[in-house]
Amino acid sequence: MKFDAIIFDLDGTLLNTLFDLKESTNFVLGKYGYPERTIEEVRMFVGNGVAKLIERALPEGLKNPLYEQCLMDFKSDYKTRMYEHTKPYDGILRMLDDINAAGIKTAVVSNKFDAAVKELCKIYFGERIIVAIGESEKVRKKPAPDSVFRAMEILKANKRKTVYCGDSDVDIQTAKNAGLKSIGVSWGFRDRTLLIKEGADFIVDTPQEVFLLLSGD
Repeated sequence: MKFDAIIFDLDGTLLNTLFDLKESTNFVLGKYGYPERTIEEVRMFVGNGVAKLIERALPEGLKNPLYEQCLMDFKSDYKTRMYEHTKPYDGILRMLDDINAAGIKTAVVSNKFDAAVKELCKIYFGERIIVAIGESEKVRKKPAPDSVFRAMEILKANKRKTVYCGDSDVDIQTAKNAGLKSIGVSWGFRDRTLLIKEGADFIVDTPQEVFLLLSGD
């Protein structure tokens, strides 16, 4: 077996969360009379946590006097909205089942706030994902490797046999900072060109290719 542990990003990698993120973003913007954002704009805003999403979406960003209130409102709205259109990408559940059947350890490390990461993983993946870690005040966000190291500690994973899988530049940078090989997925929020530019070790077009890479087939 090529790898015996894999750590996944969540949004844009395992779950298509984009529409619900856009709806909560536009709920907040509309509430305070700001122009709404398109789904393509929101696609490029995500990846560094919800605080950065709201900073990018708001006019004047952090300088906006309503920034903190908008962030609070976003989190409150998203907690109720995050199941409306979100779903696993096609082939994800089968991939996770194959990974688990092969005895490969699994984790999720995301910049989404921790409560949402744990809840979404529980609802959509159940026991398929062993460890789920999101953004919190206790640890630096990706691309810092802290959460990845914590996941590996819980999994008792060997760095040489662990790979990080995600859809964005942040994910490839996270893998590099953690000293791990990286798998870039082409179906997420960024495109293949960016993954190549960032130096992903592997790029896949389907979830089953992830399993084949792990197993060495």
